[in-house]
Amino acid sequence: ETEPLTTKKDVSDCNEGEDCKENGLLVRNPKSALRLVEDGNKVHPSQGDKGEAAQISNGYSGVPSSVPCNGMGELMELEDRETWSKKIDFLLSVIGYAVDLGNVWRFPYICYQNGGGAFLIPYTIMAIFGGIPLFYMELALGQYHRNGCISIWRKICPIFKGIGFAICIIDLYVASYYNTIMAWAFYYLVSSFTAELPWTSCTNAWNTGNCTNYFSKDNVSWSLHSISPAEEFYTRQVLQVHRSNGLDDLGGISWQLTLCLLLIFTIVYFSIWKGVKTSGKVVWVTATFPYIILFILLVRGATLPGAWRGVLYYLKPDWQKLLATEVWVDAAAQIFFSLGPGFGVLLAYASYNKFHNNCYQDALVTSTVNCLTSFVSGFVIFTVLGYMAEMRNEDVSEVAKDTGPSLLFITYAEAIANMPASTFFAIIFFLMLLTLGLDSTFAGLEGVITGVLDEFPHVWSKRRELFVLGLIIVCFLGSLATLTFGGAYVVKLFEEYATGPAVLTVVFLEAVAVAWFYGITQFCNDVKEMLGFTPGWYWRVCWVAVSPIFLLFVTCSFLSNPPELRLFDYTYPYWTTVVGYCIGTSSIICIPIYMVYRLIITPGTLKERILKSITPETATEIPFGDIRMNAV
Repeated sequence: ETEPLTTKKDVSDCNEGEDCKENGLLVRNPKSALRLVEDGNKVHPSQGDKGEAAQISNGYSGVPSSVPCNGMGELMELEDRETWSKKIDFLLSVIGYAVDLGNVWRFPYICYQNGGGAFLIPYTIMAIFGGIPLFYMELALGQYHRNGCISIWRKICPIFKGIGFAICIIDLYVASYYNTIMAWAFYYLVSSFTAELPWTSCTNAWNTGNCTNYFSKDNVSWSLHSISPAEEFYTRQVLQVHRSNGLDDLGGISWQLTLCLLLIFTIVYFSIWKGVKTSGKVVWVTATFPYIILFILLVRGATLPGAWRGVLYYLKPDWQKLLATEVWVDAAAQIFFSLGPGFGVLLAYASYNKFHNNCYQDALVTSTVNCLTSFVSGFVIFTVLGYMAEMRNEDVSEVAKDTGPSLLFITYAEAIANMPASTFFAIIFFLMLLTLGLDSTFAGLEGVITGVLDEFPHVWSKRRELFVLGLIIVCFLGSLATLTFGGAYVVKLFEEYATGPAVLTVVFLEAVAVAWFYGITQFCNDVKEMLGFTPGWYWRVCWVAVSPIFLLFVTCSFLSNPPELRLFDYTYPYWTTVVGYCIGTSSIICIPIYMVYRLIITPGTLKERILKSITPETATEIPFGDIRMNAV
């Protein structure tokens, strides 16, 4: 493999265990290239060891042939890993994954809470030195090694393979509550197909005596006990939290939400069951539709009375806030969870790219689009909040108290209900929420699917549809607790504890493993093989020091000051915090368990075991024209 390809030596036959060269072309003998997957635990031979077989990279399946090279020196084609039909399919999939519901509700709230326009300074700094380098790193890793989140560690640092299993568990936790929020949006969507939206009046069966419609033509006084019809529709009709006493008494399951979730999972299944060839087409709708709706809502919001009050409140800088540590922690957490490294999605999606695809450019484009979307979403939300403040004759800060999903399902829904053509705007708004959530769900599950199929190709490679069906069923059954009358409390608990600190820990260890164990020099050489240029000193410094420190900073800040959970009138008891940490730990515990397991099964002294466990055991095949060569 190290001999010049332009050698004049003619070889007419391909000897067993050797490569052949004809007409200046290096042709690999399939008997040396097609080693079965069960040999994957063997340390890969060096390039000079022609007598040993070279293992084919996971994700490629070879078709044995007794005539590997014909008289013209041509190579019999091997079945290649599935790739994206078009480059735009990949870009839309990544954008659709990164731009999710959090861009619409979380960023605007965090921005005005942490100094308005001043918040953009720490947000941009954290994006440049923390979020984008990690985003780029995962795309490059996935594209070069062409493996999912589990098997890729055999080619980087085998002892860290537990990271892959932890990622899969985290993705399952996310799927168990994230899709329930989409079920709420679907319920709203179905309820919007009426002449008068059901959350505009206080005359419904679910309303209480405290229901106060200040948009009515009658003179209505707003008191401390007043509840808007939109809030009662959300809490008493959709969630029905009044039928639960908290996490220790969740109540029964809402059959309406169960049907909504079942339909959502059905859509998800038929979108991803065939792989990126099908999901890459679906995202043409799910990734682009939200931008059309955001533009329509932005124009509509800008024309509402009082819109300027909301924009002023959104962007008015409070420079004193920059001195608070919490602001920088929020900025780091927001950019990290917005771009989404650590969920195995970027590894999976990039693994279906062509080897020489410019993932550097992709990282810059998609991360920039994601950040700009968050910023523009703030205008969409706060023009409407300014309108609400104008109608209530209150300050914007009083209107903007709702956070998280409540900002969308109560405040924004109420504002839409009192606009002209309210039914039309309600339908497109909740359709937007559904499409924002769907492509993020596609991505999260694809991270698990690619990880498992690449790790166990002999079991699942030809049974993808069956595996995806089983995964969807598991996710649906795992979501049942969130479909109860107290399901909103479960969603909040999972959102805060099950994924946050766990995924931060995972990406911290991933960054350390790549930069310090695999080696920043080796990683940069990999990038050069793909792109033709070596990452500059800025990227190297970020990967080696800045990004790990960034992650450690956010993780320690979270653990030292865990959030006090409260939802509606329910304050979470202390034992729920313990349960939350246990759920979060249940995923990352895979990492130390696998490390111990790896050291036990590896032969030799302790030092030899450690050295073998941190040395890549499997070669990565890189294309050289029409040839696949092993990079060791």
